[in-house]
Amino acid sequence: MAVAALVGEFGGTETQIAAALLHDTVEDGEGFKTLSELQEVFGDRVADLVHMCSDAFVHPKPPWRERKEQYIEQTKTLPPEAKLIIAADKLHNASTTLRDMRTDGNAVWERFNGGREGSLWVYDEMLRSLSQDWQHPILAHLADVVDALHRAAGDAGAKHG
Repeated sequence: MAVAALVGEFGGTETQIAAALLHDTVEDGEGFKTLSELQEVFGDRVADLVHMCSDAFVHPKPPWRERKEQYIEQTKTLPPEAKLIIAADKLHNASTTLRDMRTDGNAVWERFNGGREGSLWVYDEMLRSLSQDWQHPILAHLADVVDALHRAAGDAGAKHG
């Protein structure tokens, strides 16, 4: 819901908002079977956007680092409609992680496959990838939260500010 709200706040269409609501269903569901069901119920465009926002379609998922590297690379060339959803997802995730760090400290990193270093790397690289051939106000907000996350994690080398 939060990702869909962010997409709406940053000018997304109803189609983008619907895709934002569904953005994790393929990864967390049954991959291409779930995607096919989304297409039947919500139409081609929503399904296409969800497909572009997904980094895995099989279970078990490919290794974490390999999957993230491929997804980061593919994100560079996605259309702006998909980039807005992905940026909203990353903004929400980074904001939630920052909030949780303020209450739970560095223990928050134990929740993530990439740990502290991998998680910060993903946020940095996703921000760069999303910024490729696309300018949008949401990117400034994402950069601010990623910088704050670096600072809270004790990383003096915050990358965006």
